[in-house]
Amino acid sequence: MEGTMPNWLQKRAALTPDRTALIFEGQSLSFKELYEEAYRAAGNLTANDIGKDQLIAVLLPNHIDTVVILYALQMLGTKTLILNTRLTSDELAWQLNDSGCGVLITDESSHEKTEKFSSLAVNPLKILTKTELDDISNHKPTILNEFNLNEVTTIMYTSGTTGNPKGVLQTYGNHWWSAIASALNLGLSEKDRWLCAVPIFHISGYSILMRSQIYGIGVVLHTGFDEAKVIEDLKEYQVSIMSVVSTMLTRITEKVSDGASFPDLRCMMLGGGPAPLPLLEKCLSKQIPVFQTYGMTETSSQFATLSPEYSLEKSGSAGKALFPNQIQIIGTDGEVCANGKEGEIVVKGPNVTPGYLNKPEITAEKIQDGWFYTGDIGYLDEAGFLYVLDRRSDLIISGGENIYPAEIEGTLLDQQGIEDAGVIGMDDEKWGQVPVAFLVKSLGSSLTIADIERFCRQKLAGYKVPKKFLFVNELPRNASRKLLRKTLREWFEEEPGTGEY
Repeated sequence: MEGTMPNWLQKRAALTPDRTALIFEGQSLSFKELYEEAYRAAGNLTANDIGKDQLIAVLLPNHIDTVVILYALQMLGTKTLILNTRLTSDELAWQLNDSGCGVLITDESSHEKTEKFSSLAVNPLKILTKTELDDISNHKPTILNEFNLNEVTTIMYTSGTTGNPKGVLQTYGNHWWSAIASALNLGLSEKDRWLCAVPIFHISGYSILMRSQIYGIGVVLHTGFDEAKVIEDLKEYQVSIMSVVSTMLTRITEKVSDGASFPDLRCMMLGGGPAPLPLLEKCLSKQIPVFQTYGMTETSSQFATLSPEYSLEKSGSAGKALFPNQIQIIGTDGEVCANGKEGEIVVKGPNVTPGYLNKPEITAEKIQDGWFYTGDIGYLDEAGFLYVLDRRSDLIISGGENIYPAEIEGTLLDQQGIEDAGVIGMDDEKWGQVPVAFLVKSLGSSLTIADIERFCRQKLAGYKVPKKFLFVNELPRNASRKLLRKTLREWFEEEPGTGEY
């Protein structure tokens, strides 16, 4: 990918200066005001010897100040390592050490975590707080007037569901083409507003900020997810698009009254796995348009999308590759699979990462001839719709049969009275492995293990029915709401019983 483009926020402020850019807890900034705030922050950062090509870490919550700092760093041309505020001190220190980063921007809310960094850091670490940056004024920054699309602008560590997380490199071009691919799919209006209740340290949240400045649309930013506040703001701010995962969508539909309507809402962008059919049907009845998607940190957000007209007909599908993108399914023999045959999902497109930070061997293994090997298992049907079955590493092989935990989880979620489900494999002397289910029951549910097992036997082949059912209060999920099967395995090893857990 070659070429340069004008500084996005600077260009947007020149094109539509008075259009609303950001709304946060009653405060509103136009694009002109947002650019001015980011320019001032860039001056403060420059005064602290922060500039182009430096690796700068950011550990900040969803807040208007965080948006300003992230835009400022982008305009300065730094490589910004965006850290997950939900991680422990040890996890954060590991990422800082792995990246070799020497500067961290944070705030008082992370004080307890950052206090421990000095004893955990391999390299000297300079910590700057928002307050310290605000104490500086009138320092002129050297911002980029043009962005080189090949240059890295952000780094995000992958979830680390297996092994240590890896720093995913994301270029200006990756973010640009991700935004363009989404617009070609969804369409675009100057009246659009995107509600962001997902973390902006995750690609689903950060990509909304990129779309905002590229499209010229406003963002309604929340500190976190609260379904009552979401419903209120969908109406008050005429929100047209929102990014959600299934658990968020479930809570919204449960809270929305049957007579409620959102006339401006044209897309609920659903990531993090397919929605259960009953949830899609409920959304349909409440006139909530759901676009199911498939994407990852390595693809700078969504890569394939299923539009609402196919949501029931193609239930379970993540849709088709967006316009600039390509998908293939590769079998164990290394050959492209025929439609309907499962294999590893490999993807190609201008929004795909150039690789992993300081990991040339893993980069070479994952990216071959321009194709990124996702590690996910799936297939394409005759019409080209993608079905994601599971992570390769999570595959359960029982008596020679492949079992995909996601399929069992989908079935369990169709059972009324089950709010969340996670499935792993356990060692079995006879079959090699058999499935085990961890379940969260809905409030007031009187479901028994016998009820659930009977339901599963009606819906699944016998070898797919979990051999143990464990009730838990909550499933372990990371910031992007991915299920942490590694943690489930640890739980099971500690107490492999049946029933309440």
